[in-house]
Formats: sequence, C-alpha cells, structure tokens
Amino acid sequence: MEYRKLGKSGIEVSEIGFGSWAIGGNQWGPVDNRESVAALKKAIELGINFIDTADVYGDGVSEEIVAEAIKGNRDKVVISTKGGLFGHHRDPQREPVYDTPEKVIAACDNSLKRLGTDYIDVYFCHLWWDKEEETEAFMRAFEDLKKAGKVRVTGVSAEDFAYIKHFNREGNLDVVQVDYSILNRNPEKEVLPYLKENGIGVVVKGPLRMGILTGKFNSQTTFTDTDIRQNWPQEAWFKESLAKVERLRPLTESGNGGSDSLAQLALRFVLANDAVSVAIPGAKTPQQVEENASASVRPLLTTQERQALEELTGAALAG
Repeated sequence: MEYRKLGKSGIEVSEIGFGSWAIGGNQWGPVDNRESVAALKKAIELGINFIDTADVYGDGVSEEIVAEAIKGNRDKVVISTKGGLFGHHRDPQREPVYDTPEKVIAACDNSLKRLGTDYIDVYFCHLWWDKEEETEAFMRAFEDLKKAGKVRVTGVSAEDFAYIKHFNREGNLDVVQVDYSILNRNPEKEVLPYLKENGIGVVVKGPLRMGILTGKFNSQTTFTDTDIRQNWPQEAWFKESLAKVERLRPLTESGNGGSDSLAQLALRFVLANDAVSVAIPGAKTPQQVEENASASVRPLLTTQERQALEELTGAALAG
C-alpha cells in the first residue's frame, strides 16, 4: 500500500481508503454486519488506514460497526466522519437544523460516542446546499472542536466550487471530499486545481461511480425497493454510463499490461491525479477490500491506458 499526505494537514493516509456508507444498512443491497467487520479488519491488515463514515449512514450504525472493527487498532487508523444531515436528510425543504455551533458540537460528540474514541481525525460538514447560518455554525464549531482536541482536521463534503471557496474564505479549510471518477471528470476543471494550489487534502468519494465502474451492472440489472439505486435502470444517464464502461472493458483484457479489473482501472485513474490524497471506494466484503487495495500499484496508468482514457473521455488526463 502506498501512502500520501492529506494536504497541508501532514496526516499520512493510505491512497486507497474504506468507504463505509454501504455497511450502515440496506440502502446498497443486503449487508451482513459480521462480514462488514471482517472487511474492515482486512482493510487494516492490508495497510488501509483511512476509514470514512458519517453519522447519517444507517442513522449511526455505520459508525458503530467501524468502532467494533477498530478495537485495539485505533492508533493504526485515520477516522473520517461527517455531520450535518441528521434531522433533515429525509426532508431537504427544511428549516435550518445546525444553526448554532453548539448543535454541531453535539453532533460531533454523538459520533465520538458511537465510534468509541475520544478524537476524530477528520471531521466533515456534510451539507451540500448553502444555508448560510449552518455554514457559519460549522465554521465556528470547527475551531472550537480543534481547540478541545476532539478533531484534528476539518473539511467539507461538497462539489460546488463557489461553496468550497466560500468555506475556505479564511484559508483554514483542511480537507474537501469530492465526487470524482472516470465518469465524472468535472472536478478537474476548477475544484481539483484550486485544492492542490491551496494545499487542501482531497478525499475522493464515488471513484467507482457507485459500483458502475466495477462492470457488474448491465441493462437487465434490477435493484430492491430499499436500494437507493432502484430507479437507475429507467434513467438515461445509467444506460449511457453502461455503454462507456463497455468501451473501457478491453483495457482489462489479458495482454494489455494494465489493470486486472475495471474497478482497479477506475481507482488507478483517480489516483493518477496528483491533487488526490485518498480514494474511498465502498466495500462490504473482505474480497472487495482486497481488490480495491490492489489498485495501489506503480505505474498508476500505463501509456496504453492513458491514451485510451483520453480518447474515451475526450480530455487530457490531469496529474
């Protein structure tokens, strides 16, 4: 496993992390808590030290599973969690919930209890729409949480460039979590160059585009009623994404000298951008963890892969 610095924070993180949304419940298909714990332990065994979760994943269940998995290994992991969606994630048209620093601090305290630790390495604001009073509450709370030793570094999970700059207007934003993949290269235009220039750590969510870049879906795929992907098969963007994945598939065929799987190719693509600190693909089994971890190889992209990806996406690769 290769490691990188999380921006100017100086924290060393594995370039492949563990995304813990799927292990919090059945929103991403069936899940077995015992297997989730085994997957997390396998990740630590393989040198993955960055574990990302959130208070809203399974209404706290994901954080509790992480706590169970890291017992006895707290010093080996960098815990990342997020606050800001509890209380209104089911109703976007709501009144501000986190409108005071005290409410943000209370949310962080609840995460600390569920995680079974007295400090969080990376604490994110999980709001992706701009309600000014809540943004201000988080920014003020972040400073108090750092001073109290409850969190080491703070950041925002967001894609909107103007919002990221607004959050960093005082120059004290440590980390940003952003959606970035072969199928979503929008961050390359403004967000990633800005974060690199300002020494802000970059945590990439969605590097496998919610499973699409694993190549396991096709036009006949269906999802359960509890799965957040249940309506995908009827949506045009999903069908277009499947077609792009099929164009990527030859890059994994024997003799091309590149990745062994589409997932590894997708992860190596993200890591090839030198603004990125860590990619956090989701995993529910030890086998998935092993495949994700194996993407940490050099060179990240072969000449063949780079040229093919440029042709597919119609853009020069950054990094």
